Amino acid sequence: MTRTTLTHLLRTLTRVKSQWTLPVVSKIQRTSRDPFQILISCLLSLRTKDEVTDVASARLFQLARTPTAMLRLPTSRIAKTIYPVGFYRTKARTIKRICRLLLARYHGRVPNTLDELLALPGVGRKTANLVVTLGFHQLGICVDTHVHRVSNRLGLVRTKTPEHTEFALRRTLPTRYWIEYNELFVSFGRTICRPISPWCSRCPIARWCPQVGVTTRR
Repeated sequence: MTRTTLTHLLRTLTRVKSQWTLPVVSKIQRTSRDPFQILISCLLSLRTKDEVTDVASARLFQLARTPTAMLRLPTSRIAKTIYPVGFYRTKARTIKRICRLLLARYHGRVPNTLDELLALPGVGRKTANLVVTLGFHQLGICVDTHVHRVSNRLGLVRTKTPEHTEFALRRTLPTRYWIEYNELFVSFGRTICRPISPWCSRCPIARWCPQVGVTTRR
């Protein structure tokens, strides 16, 4: 795919994205712009539907919005508050560990580099990149299963894992698109370019898509 085609594709998705539901972490970023809340909501979102994460995050942040306040809560209360997010008991313990480390190492602030974020318990590349991009508006490419799938279908990359997709995109994607790339492709991947039988007949970028690996479509 040429850079001109990629530009047309991304501009088209940007133009129509208001028709689709934003990822929950993007919603939180627009309302709070707080790296700590973005970090915690990212952790809650892992293996959890967005609508569950949205409600659980709101309940938790009503009780505590800072590492200091979060540490005042018993782990059991955090777990009860975020239920039914996936692995809610494990995530409650992880949140407490992270808060202790933030206070001990960073004076209660969330670090703004990938390496420092990846050193926190339970934080992988997806979460670290989201915090860097949404929390600090610094360059990063967050790749989840939707971004990985759509990028491969479009022929932008040929990769086997989300991590490989991230590094491939870092080599080829112009930096001006890095921050918005996740939000665009997650919304698009959930609504149109679904894992099974994507809505190719409704796709606003179908003219540029080689439909790599697509065997059934609507």
